[in-house]
Amino acid sequence: MRIVVAVDKFKGSLSAAQAADHIGVGLQSVDPAVQIVTAPVADGGDGTVDAMIAVGFDPREVTVAGPTGAPVRATFAVRENTCVVELANSCGLQLLPGGTPAPMTASSHGLGQAMAAALDSGCDRLVVGVGGSAGTDGGAGMLTALGARILDGHDRPVTPGGAGLRDVRRVDLTGAQARLAGVRLELACDVDNPLTGEHGAAQVYGPQKGATAEQVHLLDDALAHFASVAGRELADRPGAGAAGGVGYAALLLGARLTSGIETVLELTGFAGLLSAADLVITGEGSLDAQSLRGKAPVGVARAARAHGVPVRALAGRVLSTPGELRAAGLDAAYALTDLETDLDTCMKDAGTLLERRAATLLADVLERTR
Repeated sequence: MRIVVAVDKFKGSLSAAQAADHIGVGLQSVDPAVQIVTAPVADGGDGTVDAMIAVGFDPREVTVAGPTGAPVRATFAVRENTCVVELANSCGLQLLPGGTPAPMTASSHGLGQAMAAALDSGCDRLVVGVGGSAGTDGGAGMLTALGARILDGHDRPVTPGGAGLRDVRRVDLTGAQARLAGVRLELACDVDNPLTGEHGAAQVYGPQKGATAEQVHLLDDALAHFASVAGRELADRPGAGAAGGVGYAALLLGARLTSGIETVLELTGFAGLLSAADLVITGEGSLDAQSLRGKAPVGVARAARAHGVPVRALAGRVLSTPGELRAAGLDAAYALTDLETDLDTCMKDAGTLLERRAATLLADVLERTR
């Protein structure tokens, strides 16, 4: 039997590659002869660059400004003329010093610096994975790092972060547009939120970044003001609210917004792995309603089903019904919480539990084929 293991990270416990390795151990404990092909995946958030490196992209490192300005080392991936950059490893939530939220001042400047480094490598296709951003700055930091000018009423650069957007009086994108001339820019994300309003970047995601109710209101107003100066027509586009408004900034630069998981599967050559596969195993930390809206496991399931390959899932916990899972293309799902109900213990022992559930999964599949 040939099994393709295409899992996302188990957040807080295992990287995608680590999860795939544990699954492999569990599978071979049942049938040592099983052929296992591992293909770690991501949906545009953290782990996207790692997924590229796992399939042969070259890693490159660059020092950039983290979400609050402190320097961090970011990695991007290069293969031929394609570069993949990830927001999470340049200005993501996990990079906040001491884990202290900075909802009003966190900036996407580091992402723009990583993009600039990728452009310097000579790419003509730049894929930017977004997810897990620490701020809500409308992508202003990214734009300025690429050469745009975002100025107040005295022709001075506005202060970093979402709060600074209230002072914007002029936006000059000329420098950033010239920097990206001849480059195919793609934003890989898994959200379709507009920039502002009830479903916008501030109101939906601001609280996750530490914003109070008052700060959410201020950020939403600041984003609306920024869009009124930079160009209101793109603010309502699906995905403009991705990553605190980085989606909007990317649209200003002519980017094409794509499904994060579909882009990752295309870049990793996932379809080529399916031709000889008997089974695909996918999964992530939590299979829930958000997963079913198009995150990594569902994207993997759709691709596998298109090739007639059955799909089963492993997850830390499963909050979707069997009917919902089947509708998403998943034949069955196995939760680690079926073995350990305490979430803290489950996360701590995720590797061992994952091996046990993978063994059960394969035993079930073999039983059905007898």
